Amino acid sequence: MEADLSIFNLIWGASSLVKIVMLILLVASFASWTVIFAKRHLIQQVGEDMLIFEAEFWGTDDLTELYNHVVQEPSGKDNAMQAVFESGFREYMRLREHPGLMASEILGGSERAMKVALGRNLEALEAGLPKLATIGSVSPYIGLFGTVWGIMNSFQALGNVNQATLAMVAPGISEALIATAMGLFAAIPAVIGFNHFSTKIDQICGRSELFVEEFLAILQRQAKD
Repeated sequence: MEADLSIFNLIWGASSLVKIVMLILLVASFASWTVIFAKRHLIQQVGEDMLIFEAEFWGTDDLTELYNHVVQEPSGKDNAMQAVFESGFREYMRLREHPGLMASEILGGSERAMKVALGRNLEALEAGLPKLATIGSVSPYIGLFGTVWGIMNSFQALGNVNQATLAMVAPGISEALIATAMGLFAAIPAVIGFNHFSTKIDQICGRSELFVEEFLAILQRQAKD
């Protein structure tokens, strides 16, 4: 009985549909962990790059020199704050070359450029989160479907015997419950990852929006000069 109820034998002896359910959940779990590790590395790198750029920004007295340095550094394309600065200052310099534009018009154009750049970077950071949300919400139900199907098959098999015993039903119910366990195994990390990364991205967004306001204040002083 112990050998029959081992995890491997239960999975191997499951019905074809339950095996398909388990395979789907295994693929979903692999996909979620792939997104989690990739997203963790990306967000961590973006956070470190933002700290470095903030130090460079507040430590310089020449924004034009910093802009030229940023343009020549393609490695910072995923840095939301650096992309905001690059887009905003580029638009600021372009609009200043047009005579007759008021300072408010120049600042408004620069602000729009920064918001577009910020939106694009946040969209890139959020890539993969819908997949985690889908896996986290759907996996338990997929596992439950496999469980219901397995239990249903176990009880149907009892109709072909004269005397039902727990030993006859236990393997089928056990293999069915494995599907539920695998559903939770796929869903829990996905939900935790989604919530964690959503919070981190919100923090990056907040810091970037604050930087936009601070940078606009600096550009406003320069526009009046």
